[in-house]
Amino acid sequence: MENEIKVVELFAGVGGFRLGLEGWNGKSASSGYKKSLKSPYKVVWSNQWEPSTKTQHASLVYENRFGKNRHSNEDIAQVDVSKIPDHDLLVGGFPCQDYSVATTLKNSKGLIGKKGVLWWSIHKIISEKKNKPKYLFLENVDRLLISPSGQRGRDFAIILQSLNELGYAVEWRVINAADFGMPQRRRRIFILAYLKGTNIYESIKEVAPTEWILEDGTLAEAFPVTSENTLFPTEFKLKGDIVSISENFNKGGTTGLFENTGLMINGLVTTLKTQPNYDGKFTILRDLIQNGEVTSEFYIDKNDLDKWAYLKGPKKEMRTNAQGFEYNYSEGGMIFPDPLDKPSRTIITGEGGKSPSRFKHVIQTPKGYRRLSPVELERLNMFPDDHTKLEGVSDTKRAFFMGNALVVGVIEKIGIALNQKITNEVTLQSER
Repeated sequence: MENEIKVVELFAGVGGFRLGLEGWNGKSASSGYKKSLKSPYKVVWSNQWEPSTKTQHASLVYENRFGKNRHSNEDIAQVDVSKIPDHDLLVGGFPCQDYSVATTLKNSKGLIGKKGVLWWSIHKIISEKKNKPKYLFLENVDRLLISPSGQRGRDFAIILQSLNELGYAVEWRVINAADFGMPQRRRRIFILAYLKGTNIYESIKEVAPTEWILEDGTLAEAFPVTSENTLFPTEFKLKGDIVSISENFNKGGTTGLFENTGLMINGLVTTLKTQPNYDGKFTILRDLIQNGEVTSEFYIDKNDLDKWAYLKGPKKEMRTNAQGFEYNYSEGGMIFPDPLDKPSRTIITGEGGKSPSRFKHVIQTPKGYRRLSPVELERLNMFPDDHTKLEGVSDTKRAFFMGNALVVGVIEKIGIALNQKITNEVTLQSER
């Protein structure tokens, strides 16, 4: 294809980035895979590796859907960078267990954690590539902006300064997919970076930072926003190298410096809080429910309903810890069952399995209360039906995949906006 954009997909999981950029069988996620998506993106190499796992289920699903050609199932930290083909765009939702809602901030190890260290695999590829990728498109949990608890925002500052030293300008946005009509309330930070020398980088230099953030930027075009603080954004310069930032950034700070939207170029950070500006159609949970196609194993036994109701309900009670000490425990209640007239709650990795849980989705149907099926979980992330279905892969594992996945429609919209920027860049270059 003319003007093909070559993509390397890291930490590929079951292929969410690829589906968003390439589509599936030529169809787009935003149309439920019914309408054509003319995509210039082509994944030329991918990697998926789950440490401490004998059977690499996610990689097997990926290979089943996209083929084994140019797919790597080995520890990315051990991959010889020279074996990775040159590419225009590097993408990936780099592992973020240390920052996720499943771990408290006090226990967060940030970038030096077991999984967080994989950021340095991205850094290594960019550093060692003679022909650096012109663009980066990354995803993480929004807690990255305030991690770790003792130096709020240090980890994100390290990422920004790392990319600054490598010659990139960076824009970011925390996006809740449901705010823009998608079926799941899933908040994630999306990071785009542009290499010095590209027309996009030069375009950023020519406008005021807030103008790029709110109007001209790739993320602004994909997901429009407004802000009440355009005259007084937070601005500061990243000082020192990444070692200095690691040791000193916001040391002892009780609040973070990064807002949900921002831009960094030449070490200057501009950040402000924005709100979604969307007036289109919203997708609700009822829209995606299977009718008469769910097997009995997903229905909850009436004798177990009280247990489910207790776990999801409010609590204020005395408990005893492992050392025998009593303490007061309290937590708020959750809506039970999950409402069908709203977008779903965030899918978590523990969504699968029959055991009662506070966090699993439960809906009420004419046949009774039940958990969500693997297909319904796939739909909430805008994957094709049965994308993760494969012999040897359990329903619990399929639910785990969706808890780790991203909302494909977000990737698709950002990919379209990025392609428009790149296409304009190619046009300008050809006119010179």
